[in-house]
Parts: sequence; C-alpha cells; structure tokens
Amino acid sequence: MQVTAQEQYVEFGIENEQYAIRIQDIHEIIKLQDITQIPNVKPYVKGVINLRGKIVPVLSLRNLFDMQEKAPSKSTRIVVVHHQEDTVGIIVDRVSKVTTFSDIQPPPDRVGGIDGNFFVGIGFTKGGLVGILRLDEVLLHE
Repeated sequence: MQVTAQEQYVEFGIENEQYAIRIQDIHEIIKLQDITQIPNVKPYVKGVINLRGKIVPVLSLRNLFDMQEKAPSKSTRIVVVHHQEDTVGIIVDRVSKVTTFSDIQPPPDRVGGIDGNFFVGIGFTKGGLVGILRLDEVLLHE
C-alpha cells in the first residue's frame, strides 16, 4: 500500500485499542451530550443529538464492535463526521491526537476480533498500530 505520510488522521481510542479517521472526514469533536433515544433501531445506534439545530444520529463504536458497555467518562467524545450527504456522530472513549502514518498496510480478515471490513488499513505509529476506519462500512453497517 502507498505511504501516506502527508495525509492526516484523528486518532481516538476505545478500551485499549486505537482507531483513526481521515481528518477531512471529521466535522468536529464535541463532548458527550444528552442523546435522545429512538425506537426500532440497531443496538449500536444510540439515538440523536441536536447539534446547533441539526438533528444528528449518534453511533457507538463500542456496540458496533461488540465490546462491553462502559459508562461514559470525562474524556468520552462524539466525533462528528461528514460522509456522503450525511452527518453522523460516533461515540469514542477518548480522542488522542492528530497524526500521520509512515506506513499503512491492508487490514487482516480480523482486527482484534473485529471484522477487517471495518478498516481501510492498519497504520503504523511510534505508539503502535492504529486501525483506520472505513466509514462506508461503519456508517452503513447492516
């Protein structure tokens, strides 16, 4: 895979795992706020928030990746992404930093017990490996 040192990513964590999304896909990062639950949705859809007058659905990566539920902390954030024509919030345990990767490798079939289709690749940093999310798969998961 190509070296993409110039492309920037926002790195965030869930439990002890690190993930990243391309910075140009991120609209903003906000503190966790009240989420209005909506009926008859997938378990990983936590509900909607009112983001300055715009209703934004919010997903939990923790639920999507079948991780154990955890109470939010002071570092819990909602990463608001723009994807295609939609704006969606993704709940994460913490946002770490903006980073670049010296090397990105294709993902294996499973990444830490998670379906490899959720990832575009695995980025290498001085701190370790980071799963780069494939937003198409995360946001449009059936």
